[in-house]
Amino acid sequence: MDLFDRSKAHVLALFRIVVGLLFATHGAATLFNVLGGPKGGQVPEFAAWPGWWAAVIQLVGGTLVLVGLGTRWAALISSGSMAYAYFFYHQDSGLFPLQNGGETAALFCWAFLLITFVGPGKWAVDQIFTTPRTRTTETTTVPA
Repeated sequence: MDLFDRSKAHVLALFRIVVGLLFATHGAATLFNVLGGPKGGQVPEFAAWPGWWAAVIQLVGGTLVLVGLGTRWAALISSGSMAYAYFFYHQDSGLFPLQNGGETAALFCWAFLLITFVGPGKWAVDQIFTTPRTRTTETTTVPA
C-alpha cells in the first residue's frame, strides 16, 4: 500500500491533466473545426446557445483544469455543463447512457466533480499562488 499512497498526488495530477486535455480538445474541435471537427460537421454560430457556449466552457475549462489554474472552480463549472448536456441533450433518447449516447457527458461530469472535491494534485499552477499552510502549536507556560 505504501507505493499507492506515495503515488496518490502524482496520479491525481495525471488524471487532472488527461481529463483537462480531453475536454479542451472537444471544445477546440467544436469551435475551430479541428481534430475531427464537431459532431454533425457544423461549427456553431458565435454565442449560439447552447452549442457555442458549451464549446467555450470545454475549451477554457479544460485548459484551466489541464494546467491547474483555478482548478476547483473550472472543474465545477465543467461538471455542471456536462450534467446539463446529459439531462437536456442526451436524456430524451433513453434513460441510460448506453441508450442515449451520453457516456462521455456522464464520465466528464463525474470526473470533474471528483477533481472539484479532491483538488488538482501535484504540478498545478495553483500551487504557485498558494502558500503552504504551516501548523503552529501554541505553547503555554505552566506556573511553577
